[in-house]
Amino acid sequence: MSRPQPGIAALLLAILPLAACGSAPEAPAAKVAAPAGARLKVVATETIDWKSVSAEIATVDQAQAIARIPGILTTLNVRAGDLVRKGQAIGRIIDSQLGPQSAAFGAQAAAAQAQAAQAQADLSRVRFLYENGVYAKARLDQAQAVATAANAQIRAAQAQQSAVGAVAGQGVVIAPASGRVLRADIPAGAAVAPGMVIATITAGDTVLRLTLPESLASQVHAGSRVRADRRTGAVVRVYPSVQAGQITADATMSGIDNSLIGRRLAAEVETGTRRALIVPTSYVTRAYGIDTVTILAADGSAASVPVQTATSGDLGKVEILSGVTPGDTLIAAPSK
Repeated sequence: MSRPQPGIAALLLAILPLAACGSAPEAPAAKVAAPAGARLKVVATETIDWKSVSAEIATVDQAQAIARIPGILTTLNVRAGDLVRKGQAIGRIIDSQLGPQSAAFGAQAAAAQAQAAQAQADLSRVRFLYENGVYAKARLDQAQAVATAANAQIRAAQAQQSAVGAVAGQGVVIAPASGRVLRADIPAGAAVAPGMVIATITAGDTVLRLTLPESLASQVHAGSRVRADRRTGAVVRVYPSVQAGQITADATMSGIDNSLIGRRLAAEVETGTRRALIVPTSYVTRAYGIDTVTILAADGSAASVPVQTATSGDLGKVEILSGVTPGDTLIAAPSK
């Protein structure tokens, strides 16, 4: 058997201490002591279940100012955004045919008056001759009938002239309700027909109109709370119809801006209660966009754990969605 070379033996002697060092057991890591601070045991509690829905600012109803006669819209005194009161004249429509018709009926009334005057004179003469035995009673009755018919023609012509005047009066466009003008698209000088919408006006109180999935129909009712635009209101009406898988509800909300009817908002509606982990915000630390909590272990050590949070209905509290389980003990973050 050959003996190892001196160089190889020296190399082996150098490697042996290094191998011995690599196989030595690691020292146990030092535990992190729990910081001082208030403790809170996490428990699941009943909380309001809020659902995100679409909403828009609307009014209880909308009124339309319509044309009642055909003609030319000669004036329109309002535009979108103006405030009007009920009964206010906001425009005028003129029918060019009404003037000649009124003049024609006026001429007929004048002719009827002349005929009535002649008939009345004839009646007076016939009555005189009848009383003096010249004419028979039949002649007097005939003259009386002619005078009566002439007076009736006067009243008929005057009534027709008044009817034309009444139709002309319907050319005034009246605001049907007090509110804000939403649309007034027809320009002055345009030809209009009866029933054409001249202006659309808000009617009634301003409400927040919610659009909900039909699955929430049994969970949302009058009195359910609504949050939108950092305000809180309540549902006052749920419409009993489903359109395209959605239902509609109206909510009142004080202080809501009604200068832009139809403006859409992100809203939340109360749909009942559920179990959730709700903790004060003082137990959650946010740094670099990540929320963390400090959990106290059974052996007295502490660990920082990232969590997912969401806003809750309670002021100064948040809901923990993940990262913490019921029974964990949290340590309050140090005050700054």
